[in-house]
Amino acid sequence: MQLIEKLSILADAAKYDASCASSAAPKRSSEGKAGLGATDGMGICHSYTPDGRCVSLLKILLTNFCLFDCQYCVNRRSSDVPRARFTPEEVVTLTLDFYRRNCISGLFLSSGIIRSADYTMEQLVRVAKLLREEHEFRGYIHLKTIPEADPRLIEEAGRYADRLSVNIELPTDASLQTLAPEKQVGSIRQAMSTIHVGREAVANESKAPSFAPAGQSTQMIVGADDTDDSTILHSAESLYGNFKLKRVYYSAFSPIPNSPKSVPLAAPPLMREHRLYQADFLLRGYGFKAGELFQGPGHLALDIDPKLAWALEHRDVFPLDLNRAEPALIARIPGIGIRTTQRLVELRRQRRIRYEDLTRLRCVLAKAKPFLITSDYHPRQADSSSHLLREQLRDRPAPQQMGLWG
Repeated sequence: MQLIEKLSILADAAKYDASCASSAAPKRSSEGKAGLGATDGMGICHSYTPDGRCVSLLKILLTNFCLFDCQYCVNRRSSDVPRARFTPEEVVTLTLDFYRRNCISGLFLSSGIIRSADYTMEQLVRVAKLLREEHEFRGYIHLKTIPEADPRLIEEAGRYADRLSVNIELPTDASLQTLAPEKQVGSIRQAMSTIHVGREAVANESKAPSFAPAGQSTQMIVGADDTDDSTILHSAESLYGNFKLKRVYYSAFSPIPNSPKSVPLAAPPLMREHRLYQADFLLRGYGFKAGELFQGPGHLALDIDPKLAWALEHRDVFPLDLNRAEPALIARIPGIGIRTTQRLVELRRQRRIRYEDLTRLRCVLAKAKPFLITSDYHPRQADSSSHLLREQLRDRPAPQQMGLWG
């Protein structure tokens, strides 16, 4: 098979993995040499770092052959999709060629499992090692970890990759046993622990070599079973706490050709995936707990964002006086973010906050107005019922444009 044919198959097969963002990637020096793709020398000039700069990645699978038969996966053993396989050297060639054409700044590499978990992991590590040691590649590398592989291989991967990810895929042990019986929850968590311990060891030793400096991430598939959003977010919260993950990514289940009857025939609403990302950001950035976003088991509302939903359920907290309230509570006002909260706190050290200041700071006043007080503004009580506010502030679908003939 020609290299371009393999690329067509294996790039398409990789599109289902959402956990490839490269935030927190460090700059890599080459100890006096420019190094191919070095972010601090000539060559690479785009990266996706904490300050928001963008990095383009070559996102491919090493192979879509797989020994496993995970029911939600297009590359499962029983699937009849076209198959292909790269050699490590072919992946290296593609990465360097795309880089030299200024098309990419890094590589995201995953794989189906062939021969064994250890063999597959060895092949993934070999790609990163060739790029780093033989070609002095200083661009971003994200490797997907094979959970069942020997921990020593995972540790070796961490020495070459910027980020490692271990996809948990499903949020409960029962779901994993039903839809992916060959996967073991214990091995997934052990792999996450190996990465976490490796990063902690580096953090506590100033002269230690780097180990997955951009951290680790994972992915959960949404809608492949009947797991509710509450369970998904509680699982994510546990992963953040136990393994210090950088990100949990959510991927709406996409029905695939000849899907088995064990998975749904229709995809969940994409808005559900969006709401999970919003709720996840509340966990990571705003100090929310998963239990605060749910009254019990169930799903996030689709018509309003989770921050607004929380505010409507906790009307006793609002309206907040912006000149007196704690910063953590101000950040919970719908329409006011973390940075705006910081600016408001800085401003009130100088003078009292007025309503016009909110306009200048670009608060989303349509959402924020019912929940705040300034020195010259207090919301009208008649407009403040939760039912009325929900109706006023809910997200409405964009109107469909009518055709010329109606």
